[in-house]
Amino acid sequence: MRTNWITPRRGQANVTQMHYARQGIITEEMAYVAKRENLPADLIKEEVARGRMIIPANINHPNLEPMAIGIASKCKVNANIGASPNSSDISEELDKMYLAVKYGADTVMDLSTGGGNLDEIRTAIINAAPVPIGTVPIYQALESVHGSIENLSEDDFLHIIEKHAQQGVDYMTIHAGLLIEYLPLVKNRITGIVSRGGGIIAQWMLHHHKQNPLYSRFDDIIEIFKKYDVSFSLGDSLRPGCLHDASDEAQLSELKTLGQLTRRAWEHDVQVMVEGPGHVPMDQIEFNVRKQMEECSEAPFYVLGPLVTDIAPGYDHITSAIGAAMAGWYGTSMLCYVTPKEHLGLPNAEDVRDGLIAYKIAAHAADIARHRPGARDRDDELSHARYNFDWNKQFELSLDPERAREYHDETLPADIYKTAEFCSMCGPKFCPMQTKVDADKLTELEKFLAKAATV
Repeated sequence: MRTNWITPRRGQANVTQMHYARQGIITEEMAYVAKRENLPADLIKEEVARGRMIIPANINHPNLEPMAIGIASKCKVNANIGASPNSSDISEELDKMYLAVKYGADTVMDLSTGGGNLDEIRTAIINAAPVPIGTVPIYQALESVHGSIENLSEDDFLHIIEKHAQQGVDYMTIHAGLLIEYLPLVKNRITGIVSRGGGIIAQWMLHHHKQNPLYSRFDDIIEIFKKYDVSFSLGDSLRPGCLHDASDEAQLSELKTLGQLTRRAWEHDVQVMVEGPGHVPMDQIEFNVRKQMEECSEAPFYVLGPLVTDIAPGYDHITSAIGAAMAGWYGTSMLCYVTPKEHLGLPNAEDVRDGLIAYKIAAHAADIARHRPGARDRDDELSHARYNFDWNKQFELSLDPERAREYHDETLPADIYKTAEFCSMCGPKFCPMQTKVDADKLTELEKFLAKAATV
């Protein structure tokens, strides 16, 4: 789709959407996003130029359908997939990707750490994906030296980052905000460092007694991203892994550094979003969103959850969707889904479906709460269908039509029940929505009540 848009821009030193926006140019990607979001193209250009919106669209991912992440656009949802050393292969990960896109994932992150050739898995996903693909290149950097932290050099990090950019990755989690001086701040935590990438960087710094190479070589990463239009997703290495650790000094110290790095990338017209927690009590979610906006100059916020309680393993798609809906309401731009397998194991296809639907609900609820134009139209349409017992229309408008139909048909499978004015909950005699009140009778009642009020 984008080949003819990209070709004229190849070979330039900076091909980012932010670079063109700051030159006053509305790219084809911006125009496409404007139609998808039902917003003026000039607004998209302005939001991208100031850094409040990103359009992750690597020039080497031409089959991408452009989308936007930012407070002016609808709240988005990311789905994580990826092979592990213990499970998965290319076909299984592609199935997960197709399923994620089917159920509405706005972006997909390939978090593969093993289980096959990582380059082949990533390339297959990118070639098949109509949505932006994100990665965490540090995983492959460590895998490339067979898990040996002592043999992992600064150049290894940069080599893998450029490889991902060349392959067409649209945004990358870069854990550049974890500084060596922040490591002692985790001593009083219950769960320490729970970010996989953050843990790798922490081990590297402890072994080499040197500053985080993703921080010290940040300008080199910027130069790579400019060439391919890769967006930063600045990783929250010190995100809280339990409620006890939320909003502590370690987390907020890293956040301040992420803000500094955001503005550094913007100096080179490179797009940035900032990752966030984690596990956060409900009463601290608004503070976390506002604090990120303040520290990071309103760069788009991308949060994992947050989970609002720690006692529900197996149901963390629910505990986190609660926090995600609140975070979206307060201004978070993208929500990273959590599946029922969180903390327990590698998600399968059904877990991907359950996690994604939970998060589509959260994002949609946030859009309604933020009074985005047209956000509630589908809800109202489904409500009319429900009141009119139009079962097929209800299924069609559902976030998961197959599940809605499956549950209805569990007890009333025959086609005749698709026009029945009842479901199996109330049966044919007790459905309150069968009480269709005639408008004339309501008018008579209003007159009666008015007259009675004067007596």
